[in-house]
Order: sequence, then C-alpha cells, then structure tokens
Amino acid sequence: MSHRFHRLGAALLAAALLSLSGLGAANADELGPGGLGNATPRAAYAQIEGSGSTWSEVIVQQWISDVDALGMKVTYNGGGSSQGRKNFAQNVTDFGISEIPYPGVDEFGNADNSNGREFAYLPIVAGGTAFTYQLKIGDELVRNLRLSGETLTKIFTGEITDWSDPAITRDNNGRAFPKLAITPVVRSDGSGTTAQLTTWMDAEYPSIWRPFFGKSGYTSYYPRKGRMLAQSGSDQVMNTISGFAGNGTIGYVEYAYPLNKDYPVVKVLNDGGFYVEPTQYNVAVALTQARINEDASSPLYLTQILDGVYNAKDPRAYPLSSYSYMIIPTGAKDQRMSTAKRQTLGDFMYYSLCEGQAKAGPYGYSPLPLNLVQAGFTQLAKLKTADPAVDVENRDATKCNNPTFVAGNLKQNKLAQIAPQPAACDKQGAGPCGTATGTGEPSTDGGQPAGSGDGTSKGTGATSDSGAKGGADGGGGGTDGGGTGGGSGGAGTDGGGDPAATEVDPVTGENVATGGDGAGTTTTSGTGTTSDPIYATPTELSASRPGDSRAFGALATLELLALILVPGLLLARGVRRRSAGR
Repeated sequence: MSHRFHRLGAALLAAALLSLSGLGAANADELGPGGLGNATPRAAYAQIEGSGSTWSEVIVQQWISDVDALGMKVTYNGGGSSQGRKNFAQNVTDFGISEIPYPGVDEFGNADNSNGREFAYLPIVAGGTAFTYQLKIGDELVRNLRLSGETLTKIFTGEITDWSDPAITRDNNGRAFPKLAITPVVRSDGSGTTAQLTTWMDAEYPSIWRPFFGKSGYTSYYPRKGRMLAQSGSDQVMNTISGFAGNGTIGYVEYAYPLNKDYPVVKVLNDGGFYVEPTQYNVAVALTQARINEDASSPLYLTQILDGVYNAKDPRAYPLSSYSYMIIPTGAKDQRMSTAKRQTLGDFMYYSLCEGQAKAGPYGYSPLPLNLVQAGFTQLAKLKTADPAVDVENRDATKCNNPTFVAGNLKQNKLAQIAPQPAACDKQGAGPCGTATGTGEPSTDGGQPAGSGDGTSKGTGATSDSGAKGGADGGGGGTDGGGTGGGSGGAGTDGGGDPAATEVDPVTGENVATGGDGAGTTTTSGTGTTSDPIYATPTELSASRPGDSRAFGALATLELLALILVPGLLLARGVRRRSAGR
C-alpha cells in the first residue's frame, strides 16, 4: 500500500487500541466479555478463515491486521464473491463475503445456495463501484473525466469503442479526447462487483444491456466480447489499467483500489444533474435511498434493494453505491465451528462494525449507518444462540466511533447530512472542473466537510477557485497539497477561503456563507486541484500509444548498449594499433 495508508493505518490503529480499554494489559485468555475489556475468563481464540469479495477486501484485510494485535488470527482470500459463496456452502471456510446474497441458481443453471448450511447475512461496509481508467494526452494522465450512465453502458457493451466518440465529448462539455481505441477491462471470475455493475445496467439501461447480454437480469460472469480484457480479481483489473500498456483502458473496481494507487476515476452523472465520484460522502447520501429488508424472519434479512439509489435526485448521490455482506455460520451443529472460532468471529466483527467503521472513509469506503450496525449486532447474537458459551454481551453500538451516527436517531446518517454540495463546474453543461479525482476528497465550492481529513495524509489541495477552507485534522488544502508540481493548497488563516467562502449546514447539507477571512488561492500542483484540466485535440497523434513506447524503449536500449560497448571497442582497437607499431 502507499505511504499514505501506512501512516493512516498506524494512527487509526493506535486510536482504536486506546479506545478498547484494558486490551494492552490483558492476555488472549483473559479479555472479558467479547474480548474487549473486563478481565474475566472466556473462551480462547482460534484461527478463522474466509474468502470471497475483492470489492471489500482492502478494508477487510486492514481489519484483520488490526485485530491480530488483539490476539485474533483471521485469514481471508479474496477470490471473488461467487467463490466465497461456494466455499462457504461447501464448508471450506468459516465465513464468506459477497456483494449479493445467494441467488439459488446461477446464470448457468447451477446451484448457488448454502447447501443446507445455516447462515445469516451481515452488512459489513458500504462503498461505491468506481470506473477507473488510463487516458493520456502525450505523457499526461487525464484526471477529470466525466461520463453519463448511458455512455458507460455503451462502453461496456461495445457500442462506444473510441475515446473520440461524440457522446464522450458531450459528457465533457465539448472537450474532445484523442482518437484512441477504448479497451474495457472486466472480471474473468465470478464477481460481486460485476453483479453490481450489471444489475445497475439492467435496471437503468435495459435497451442497451439486454441485447448485449442476450437476456434480462444481472450476471456475476461478465460476457467478454470485442476488445475487452478479462482479469481475475479487482487488484488485477487495477494493475492492468494502471500498467505500462494501459493507455485507453477503463474498468470497474471498488473506489479503494484507485484511491490506493492515486489513480483517477470517472465522475458519473447522477439524476440530480451532477457528475460525482464515489467519496464516502456521496455514497452515504445515495444509500439513504436504499431499501433494506428489515423482516428478521426473512432469509433475505438486511439485504438491499438499490433502485432508489440508482436514480436518487440528490445532486451529491453516487449512483453505483451499495453494501457488502459477510455470510456467517449460525447452526449449532456447524461442522467447522467451535466455541473458540465463534468467539473469534464475534469479536472480529464487533471490532469491524464498531471501531473499524471509522477507517472506512480514508480507505475508500463509506461507514455503515447506526441502524445497520445495530442490526449487525443482532446477527452476531445468533452465534451465542448456536453456542451459549460464546460471549457477546455488553455491545453498545451507540458508543462506537462511527462518523455516521446521530445520537438518538437510528435512521439518520450524519455523514450524509454534512456531505457538501458538488461544485458548480460539476453540473451537467458546465465545467468540467479542474479538480483531480481519485483523492478521496469531495469536489465542492464550499471547502471540505469538517473533519474530512485523516490527520496523517497530505492535503490534496482540492479546492474551488476561492480556495479550500481546510480543517485542523487534515481536510482541505494541506502544506504539501495541490496539483502536479508543488504548492501549498488553499491559503489563508483558516487553511483557505475568502470572504464569500461557504461551509455545509449539518442539517440540510446545503452550502451557507461563512464570511471567512482567509485569503484563499487556487493551487495548481500536487495530486489535487489544477486550474487547467488536461484535454486533447481529436487527433490520433496526440495520444501516447503502447507501440510508440515500446519502439522508443528499444531505441533507448540500443543507445545504452552503444554507450557501454563502443568506448571499449575503440580502446581495444587503439591498443592493437600501438602494439603493431612497436
């Protein structure tokens, strides 16, 4: 991972360890209720194993690293949601993770159910499915691409095949990109990310998706056609796109992957008329429109219906937002489970649903709201029902360090309330904005939301033309922030801002004037804002092509060999001449 995430992980883990009182002095056999304080004996831990989603793997692996310091041993193999469901059903693993519930039968007519193994669904984290890409103008990477849902669907169904297509030009308000073939990168394995993408296309653009797919509905196995490349796992999709030969590629992954690589993502047009990226704020806003099955007797308890998310009218909402689920074993006679394993699973998920949610935003996800965290605790209580020796007492969700919680209201989401309105240049028909994507920070005219920074990473300088109003804990323009060549992010006594600067009303989410006294400036450096977004002229010669790079690379190699070999040959020749003369 990048240095940013190493620093962030260390800071947040230290805070988490301090918040879980008594852990430093207690050993693994004396950690009290749920392993989280009170030195009363309880079952020892035992290693547990899981597999499945790569969409949520980044945050799951971070949680695993965190709890290792608390004596819990958890292993996870991100082989894809379909494999995770299958492994759980075949008793290969202790838990699975998937973006979709068991469908009963897959698209090939094969059984896709738990095979009789008792289980429960447990939402673990929210996030946005992002479209990351490599598109260069000369040697410069375009970082502010905008696309509508219709354009994206046509790209992933082979109707739009070139970056110079007029639809792409329209999405970018008349700015044309080079004549360069588009190469979609899709998943080769059974993927929950693929299922999320195709469910969205089937719901929103059926007249485009269904003729390509050959029928209605979603698939976990993307139908590869034309120039498409297929890769196994989100990490391989990301590596292919960001690689040496990746110019012209575009693919779909959870936002954490491009964020970790400092790679751009597409701003997607929402039904509110704005182009937005899947920051934790935009995802939180969108998921206020998700319908959750709250019938505790239903086999689909806590699963989601996202139609309202896809067409949310809020200008801040990211259309492809969703939750990921853990599949936990609940049977009293489960052949893989013991008291020690159930205790480990319960405590691991208690940490993940509680303190672990505070890491979601900085790592490219969005934390769960209070109602889902509390429902998750209800699901974990089924471990005790299966085995009374398991301790799940003293679990109070309201005391978790979760940025979505609103005291006294299970249904509200504070993160959604403080989410800033998008910048005016993100509106359809305006802009595009010069702000770089893939930074984790919202693009807004009103500065960063209070507390949006992680306290450890460099400021991105993501500002409007009036400068960012930086937060004391890392939000806004930082001293190292800003575009492609250095700079200081937003200036001013409050970290940026001018007398007309705005901030976000915590109740309505609207921008309101603050009359700040900072003399904010726009920065054009680092990885954040640039006042001059990179555009192309519609000529093939403007694009950097892998073939050109290989040719120049071969030439450079020959030149290097010449520099090494020629002086030696000339010297040897001179020695022979002198010898002959004597």
